[in-house]
Amino acid sequence: MSEILRLQSVSRRFGGLQALRDVSLSVSKGEVIGLIGPNGAGKTTLVNVVTGVTPATAGTVTFDGRDITRVKTYRSARLGLSRTFQIVQPFAQFSALDNVAAAALFSQPGEGLKAAREEARRHLAFVGLEAQSGQQAATLTLAMRKRLELAKALAMRPKLLFLDEVNAGLNSAEVERATELIHQLAADGITIVMIEHLMKVVLNVCSRIVVLHNGQLIADGQPRDVMTNPAVIEAYLGQQYAQRIGAHG
Repeated sequence: MSEILRLQSVSRRFGGLQALRDVSLSVSKGEVIGLIGPNGAGKTTLVNVVTGVTPATAGTVTFDGRDITRVKTYRSARLGLSRTFQIVQPFAQFSALDNVAAAALFSQPGEGLKAAREEARRHLAFVGLEAQSGQQAATLTLAMRKRLELAKALAMRPKLLFLDEVNAGLNSAEVERATELIHQLAADGITIVMIEHLMKVVLNVCSRIVVLHNGQLIADGQPRDVMTNPAVIEAYLGQQYAQRIGAHG
């Protein structure tokens, strides 16, 4: 598989805090990667660095063969980098349809409103919100707002999609539905990097896991290898979880 994203010795400092420290990582087209680690490990900061929200203090980020280390967020979005946010904040007074249409217009500035709304309808249908297209975003349940967030990200026509805890706050049935959508996206060829604390989802969806701890990359490999890595067990999983994994291996 050809490479779509490369981080080379990427660091990010906020004053005295070293949020990312010398992270090097390569992502191939079509991969589904789980990005895991304790709270404060630097996972969302890594996504922010790649997407231009908080550019790297040091190192380089290359996307689809292009250096995007200093590229503005809107530029990276139009190049094919899209993301969801852990805390979803739709345009509350907009309809679900116009929330997604706005994302389409942002990423494709030459597109007309009619075409953007037609595209938005397709994405809402994909995530199961077709019936809610005329509803104000403020009236949607959390699970629906999460799906709306995914539809907005898809309207950006991503080559690479970052999913930041799309299952947080959802019940088991909602998690199952979200997992099905991720499988469908992967089958469609979209490269996915997902931040996720539900290890059941990570093991179900991801073919590779990357682990951050204190801003450093401590593991990168196939799920079974990472789950039994002593450094990962100590930093994040804990012995009891590792033993359960081993019992089912």
